[in-house]
Amino acid sequence: MKYIKLLRPKHWVKNAFLFIPLFFAGEIFNAGKILHLLIAFAAFCLIASSIYILNDYQDIEADRQHPVKCKRPLASGAISKTSALLLFVVCVVAGGAIAWFMSVKFMFVLGIYFVLNLLYCFGLKHISILDILILSIGFVLRVKSGGIAADVAISEWLMIMIFLLALFMAIAKRRDDILIKQELGKEMRKAASGYNMDFLNVMLALVSAVMIVCYLMYTISPETEARFKTYRLYYTTLFVIGGLLRYLQITYVENNTGSPTKILYKDRFIQLTIILWVLSFYVLIYLPTDKTFFE
Repeated sequence: MKYIKLLRPKHWVKNAFLFIPLFFAGEIFNAGKILHLLIAFAAFCLIASSIYILNDYQDIEADRQHPVKCKRPLASGAISKTSALLLFVVCVVAGGAIAWFMSVKFMFVLGIYFVLNLLYCFGLKHISILDILILSIGFVLRVKSGGIAADVAISEWLMIMIFLLALFMAIAKRRDDILIKQELGKEMRKAASGYNMDFLNVMLALVSAVMIVCYLMYTISPETEARFKTYRLYYTTLFVIGGLLRYLQITYVENNTGSPTKILYKDRFIQLTIILWVLSFYVLIYLPTDKTFFE
């Protein structure tokens, strides 16, 4: 159980971003492409887990000072450093082998993700602003990999929206680090020295505003209307704004944004907005126009 915890399987939900290009391509029921994506998902989970292991290995001492991270297997001493490094190697080799089986192009993008996160673990995470940009790029690479694995085109708008969403959540997470610093008087990460509450609040407001504008522009763009054969995609903006406002409420009112994954698993309001957003897109993309509720 402790080794499974070290792999952080709860965070594998992030790799569901690989399926986004197929959904927006209108081919989510293509069994062959779903199989390819499941294999790609497994490769990404293994590589992502290897990074989690390395990150925990690098941050053992810092995690021991954190009120929550101190319970991680390495920080708590439940798993030895040697065992963790062996598991790291196994994940890298297994993930790389699956990627090679998929395609050279997929392996190349996954390799970029791996190298970028290695650099993050070995120092770039200590550089403010660059740290959140790298985390955001990781989600863009997931979407890119999903497009390659499923062999479908990816809209530039989609890539921009994914980057902004990931950036928004990364900023909120850094804000939580500052709150912990103010409460305990301890700096949880070196990059935190480059942030303060005012700066993070401004960044959150800026990114959330840009995100809403970009999403609206995406839904009403001629390219999108022509691709999905409907002009009604702007209806889905309601759920995007609702989910975004709820996340801001959790950030500013509840001061609880340390783990976006935890919020996704536990917050019913955000879960509902995501489900309704997916359903609305499903109705607009997959059902014949003359049978939708929007006529």
